[in-house]
Amino acid sequence: MLKRKIESYLYEWKQTANRKPLVIKGIRQCGKTYSARKFADENYESVVYMNFILEPDKKSAFTGNLDVDTIILSLSALMPGSRFIEGKTCIILDEIQECKEARTALKSFQNDGRFDVIATGSLLGVKGYGKSKKENQANAGMDSVPVGYETVIEMHPLDFEEFLWANGINAQVIDTVKSCFDSETAVPDGIHKAMMDLMYRYVIVGGLPEVVNCFLETKNIDLIYKTQHTLLAEYEEDMVKYADDADKPHIRECFESIPKQLAKENKKFQYSVVKKGGRASQYKGSLQWLEDAGITERCYNTTITELPLSGNAIEDCFKVYTTDIGILMGMLDYGAQADILKGNLLGYKGAIFECLMADFLCKSGQKLYYFHKDSGLEIDFLVRFKGQCVPLEVKAKTGKTKSLNTVLKNKDVYHVDNAIKLGQYNVGRDGDVLTIPLYMGFLISDKLPDIIIPDIDLTMLSN
Repeated sequence: MLKRKIESYLYEWKQTANRKPLVIKGIRQCGKTYSARKFADENYESVVYMNFILEPDKKSAFTGNLDVDTIILSLSALMPGSRFIEGKTCIILDEIQECKEARTALKSFQNDGRFDVIATGSLLGVKGYGKSKKENQANAGMDSVPVGYETVIEMHPLDFEEFLWANGINAQVIDTVKSCFDSETAVPDGIHKAMMDLMYRYVIVGGLPEVVNCFLETKNIDLIYKTQHTLLAEYEEDMVKYADDADKPHIRECFESIPKQLAKENKKFQYSVVKKGGRASQYKGSLQWLEDAGITERCYNTTITELPLSGNAIEDCFKVYTTDIGILMGMLDYGAQADILKGNLLGYKGAIFECLMADFLCKSGQKLYYFHKDSGLEIDFLVRFKGQCVPLEVKAKTGKTKSLNTVLKNKDVYHVDNAIKLGQYNVGRDGDVLTIPLYMGFLISDKLPDIIIPDIDLTMLSN
């Protein structure tokens, strides 16, 4: 059984008074259903589960009147033996994107308050995509999302810390790594070596639960690769199911071009790489589809190395990474996993480790940014860290960071005081540059403290 961070969130949700129905959205096969059912089985006297893809007949319970009594009466008839106990029942609506009326009914369950409801759905379905533009337009007035009557959370495949849990790494070891990161001290040699080995395994496996379980059970690279390919085929089925007919081939072309885009020295996404003569007008919507599906994330170039990063982003200049490193590995040639473990990928290793950093950042909820100038100066990533704009350089091997040094030497131009370099070495500091091992990338996030806005003394205004 894979331990997931969403379990803690679910427990907190259940303890909340007047809690709203919970919608868990996420990329296909990231573990939404498993986590919801496990939590419900452990915390409720009765669980009523339905899957609108596997059991389309259950949709009929959400036609007509959408008051809770009518829905429960219909479900009782459709599901003999199901028990609806006030305050002790969790209703799980799986693949809710297949039944828009069930999504609308969440408002009724919120107002009623007798039963807890957890809904799960793919990112595409939850965002309301239909099979065609005409169908989307036709359904626009019918597909009523109950704004204000539900809590929505996005779930990702396993992040690196969850992968460590799955491999039996205990909290004490992880806390030691976190402490070394915070205090900028070297990780003990034994832990450092083990963490580097686990990071390489995470690179070839990724975080999709089915692939992780295959790795844990077999340690067989061939089976891992085949499992990744099976899941990629499911994503391609979604392209056929949800995308507009005219967009379907363009989506696949964009998706399949990602390894080639990342192989370039300048990794900026180029439509001409997708297809000779390709233009933004052809592929812009296809890229958005892949992003909405949770498969890819754009990394935007910025005009300057300053906060806010989103405010300085250049809309039409970006790189594209897969949100899970395992997706990229499944797209590469057979044998790439073995090459990674042996260190035989030469130049492409840099692209893989950049995608690894993108995986870390995406799964911690961060948007992706980088910095590039026509002069050739380029920084792999920019992040908000400890309240500052901090450049990140990802090095597949020990090497110079000319661009990083230029930025740090010209503080009056770039306004950067500190930087982080990630590579195959232990923790250390050289002036303004903190060097950390690649596996510590999952710790780079900016957790803002709770800030209480003080009351304003208005007595003078009232006199």
